Amino acid sequence: MITAVALVRPSRSLYDLKPKSVKNKWKDKSFAAGANRQMMEDSAAEFGVELWQHVENVITAMRGIAQELDLEGELVPAA
Repeated sequence: MITAVALVRPSRSLYDLKPKSVKNKWKDKSFAAGANRQMMEDSAAEFGVELWQHVENVITAMRGIAQELDLEGELVPAA
C-alpha cells in the first residue's frame, strides 16, 4: 500500500511521503486492491499503536532502504 502510494506521487519517492497521503488512498478500495488493509490494521493493533502511527513508522523504516526499494524517486534524503 505504501509503495503504491509512493509510486503514484509526482516525486515517486518515500522521502516526501506522509501518512496523510496513504490515508487518502486507503479510502479508495480500488487503489492497491490487492493490499490487505485488514491485515495492516491488525498488525498495528498487535504492536499497540494507532494505524496511522504504524503507517508513519513503516514509512520511516522504508526510507532507510529507499534506494534498495527503488523508491528514492527524484528526491534525495535529508541530511
